[in-house]
Amino acid sequence: MTTSLIAFIYRVINLCNKEMLAVLKDPANRVILIVPPLLQSLLFGYAANFDLTDVPYVVLDQSSTESSRTLLDRVDGTGVFHRVATLHSSAEIERFIGNGEALIALHFPSDFEERLSSGDTAPLQLIVDGRNSATGNSAVGYVRSIVAGFNQCLNPETAVSVEVEARSWFNPNLETRWIIMPAMIAGLSMIQTMMLSALSVAREREQGTFDQLLVTPHTPFEILISKAIPPIIIGLVQSTLVLVVTRYWFHIPMSGSVGTLYAGLLMFTIASVGVGLSISALSANMHQAMLYTFVLIMPLMLLSGLATPVANMPDLLQTLTYANPLRFAIHLVRAVYLEGAQLGDVWRDMVPLMLIAIVTLPLAAWLFRHRLI
Repeated sequence: MTTSLIAFIYRVINLCNKEMLAVLKDPANRVILIVPPLLQSLLFGYAANFDLTDVPYVVLDQSSTESSRTLLDRVDGTGVFHRVATLHSSAEIERFIGNGEALIALHFPSDFEERLSSGDTAPLQLIVDGRNSATGNSAVGYVRSIVAGFNQCLNPETAVSVEVEARSWFNPNLETRWIIMPAMIAGLSMIQTMMLSALSVAREREQGTFDQLLVTPHTPFEILISKAIPPIIIGLVQSTLVLVVTRYWFHIPMSGSVGTLYAGLLMFTIASVGVGLSISALSANMHQAMLYTFVLIMPLMLLSGLATPVANMPDLLQTLTYANPLRFAIHLVRAVYLEGAQLGDVWRDMVPLMLIAIVTLPLAAWLFRHRLI
């Protein structure tokens, strides 16, 4: 038993070595594997931007007076904000903001009406989920303009009577870069990870070396493992490059554990490789593999929550995102990087990634064996 296991590991290592040499022996390939993630991470960090118009919010009105209700009527009447809950204590704010059920929270203090009546400045606390920085910035701007209009109607001849005190959670300055760059840790590596795994078998078919591989003593399972391990390693290296750029070039602080982050990235990379190997097993040549991969990558990126929150998508598209590993990877990386989430906090992302890997890798193995026959 021990001898068979050692022989199995030795054969897999030899096959992995062959795959790594096939990928890295060409200097052009080495440049392609390293330079694009660096350039793309800089590009997304500087140039990417997006805005949304649907803002769910919660309100904690400890004043419950005519002035606070009038101001809330103005907020509700914009068509941009929709109230998801009316809270009764400040402790509830953390649950709604932390779970992503609300983008902002409005807090009216108990002496709101009293201060307005006495001519003092009445504070209106605005708590913003900084994980959606573009929408958060827009929401703060909307609320400030609504308050300015309210002040004009209240007393047009005096200074501002209601003052907005904005606080952002998870992203203090509401920078879009803080949202884009952690997502790129998973997103940029997925592109080449899927491409490498999708081309692995198709390349050998096209070069005529696939038949030679079939006559070796290696089993289909061993060949499949050897095709999977190099893209996984390269994907994790590329994620590390983007992580270094995010942390040390853009100086975005990391709140969570590196171990938790890489546990999630490993599971995500395995799932992505499973998808890529399934594509490779279906492809007769490299042209087909590249075509299938490019056709698949764009929907995966669009349905990942990178540019548009998944909650804002139509119900049908939200259902389709459950088959998208990038959706769960982006949510996991943002939760760990920005919120400091631990392994027990991200199991809802880890389990779907594990299920996708459990489905795609055996599917690739079955398709691989089927083609061998």
